[in-house]
Amino acid sequence: MEANNNHQNISQATTDEIERDEMAFDYLIVGAGPAGLATAIRLKQKNADLTVCVIEKASQPGMHSLAGAVIETAALDELFSDWRQTPPDVWVPVTKDEFSLLSASSKTPLPLPPQQRNHDNVITSLGALVAWLVEKAEALGVEVYAGFPAQQALLDEGRVVGVRTGDMGLDKQGSPKDSFQPGMDLKAKVTVLAEGCRGSVSKQLIKHFSLDKNSQPQTYGIGIKELWQLPPGRVTPGLVQHSIGWPLDTATYGGSFLYHLENDQVAVGFVVGLDYQDPRFSPFEAFQQFKHHPTVKPVLEGGEIVSSGARALVEGGWQSLPTMDAPGVMLIGDAAGTLNVPKIKGVHTALWSGIYAADHLVEQADSAGWDQAFRQSPVAKELYQVRNIRPGFQYGLWRGLLNAAWQTLTRGLVPGVMKHHEDHSALKRLSEMTQRDRQWVERDLPPRDRLASVYFAATEHDEDQPVHLQIADPDICTSRCAQEYGNPCTKFCPANVYEMIETEQGRQLQINAANCVHCKTCDIKDPYQIINWVPPEGGSGPNYRNL
Repeated sequence: MEANNNHQNISQATTDEIERDEMAFDYLIVGAGPAGLATAIRLKQKNADLTVCVIEKASQPGMHSLAGAVIETAALDELFSDWRQTPPDVWVPVTKDEFSLLSASSKTPLPLPPQQRNHDNVITSLGALVAWLVEKAEALGVEVYAGFPAQQALLDEGRVVGVRTGDMGLDKQGSPKDSFQPGMDLKAKVTVLAEGCRGSVSKQLIKHFSLDKNSQPQTYGIGIKELWQLPPGRVTPGLVQHSIGWPLDTATYGGSFLYHLENDQVAVGFVVGLDYQDPRFSPFEAFQQFKHHPTVKPVLEGGEIVSSGARALVEGGWQSLPTMDAPGVMLIGDAAGTLNVPKIKGVHTALWSGIYAADHLVEQADSAGWDQAFRQSPVAKELYQVRNIRPGFQYGLWRGLLNAAWQTLTRGLVPGVMKHHEDHSALKRLSEMTQRDRQWVERDLPPRDRLASVYFAATEHDEDQPVHLQIADPDICTSRCAQEYGNPCTKFCPANVYEMIETEQGRQLQINAANCVHCKTCDIKDPYQIINWVPPEGGSGPNYRNL
């Protein structure tokens, strides 16, 4: 590793002249999730002399990690032959699968989709898995730095040469406080972006290099999850329960899950496709309604929430993958969009993409050719086979299920690729929507509201720092958006970040940035695309516990 001071500003995104420390590595990985850590581990396994650095915006790796998570384990077998001797802290083999259709008052068992058969799979916590992978990586000599968000890419003559981390100690106006510390310039031969869904630097570079010009628009969902501690006797460890239907209408894609863990704990969650149409719809409220279904509420009553959180997830699949390489940079995992929606799984594809990326770097020592290499991989073939299942649901639940059955029966061999559209464009104006009777019920299970839910996310932000939710044109919020859509940001945000308040100057948008759980839904679903989510000060954000 080399360390020195470099006063030359090579970023195309800034003109500041602050003196910054510089560190150089063979390979720099942005994001300490499954994809990034798998890359780092594999690189050091292949060549122990390489200098490999992983940076992570959370205060500790895993604190921002959230997924279902039922995972396939073959990628772990590839990385570690003996890993089963000391698995991650949360590790429950699946014993049974259930799949059901819910109405407001009943539950109807459905045939289990082949993609969701979880024989030999394991229920885990993504945060626990990440913490376990960090230990493995550091034991191999990987340098892992938490609390360092990548703020922007560094470019030199059209090639990515690293990233700049965020400045620390700025006040709300962006002026340095006494505690000010400038971000560092971290450089590498190749930078690997493993930021996860809607990664900030990934978004910048996809736009800069037009990496998505030959792909369909990416589409997303929002996943909301709680970990519950229940009275003894209610949990069946290893039971995986998925459901569709109520409280969603048939035009809205999504579903729910209960994953039964050990020690009388259950993970309960809800996923909604962000291509929903109704601007009045609240994914958070839909989740709370699901918990009050007659077959779910008796499981949770008398229990208490241990942790809760929310995260956007990529759903576009094969046709929405951008070109995954550009000069000096590679995209892997959910930064590119490798989640397999019909399987309801993305951890194994993230791990495999990291392994493949490392193998490519060992062979080629450069980012060039990575996109082609990935598209010839088994994971790419897996995504291609199910490419037309998720987009079929844009025509409604029943047609979506029929299409899914046909695509599964033919194993994706039917020619053609169905199209996606940008999620924000699916939102209809209030004048185009009639008020729906969703058959939602009065509820009494915790949390009582979104602010109470934020408490269980243990999110922390220094309130005297620049607001990391940037509104390009605030006047739109109080005029056009209020009239046309009724300010849907106040509904789709699961943390009550956006709030319309009355002031002496009239109705204004108040941004409660300290509530943010970094789900990035606002960056995706805002109908005018004027919200830009950027990383806050390093270490800020949620502190998830076993989510």
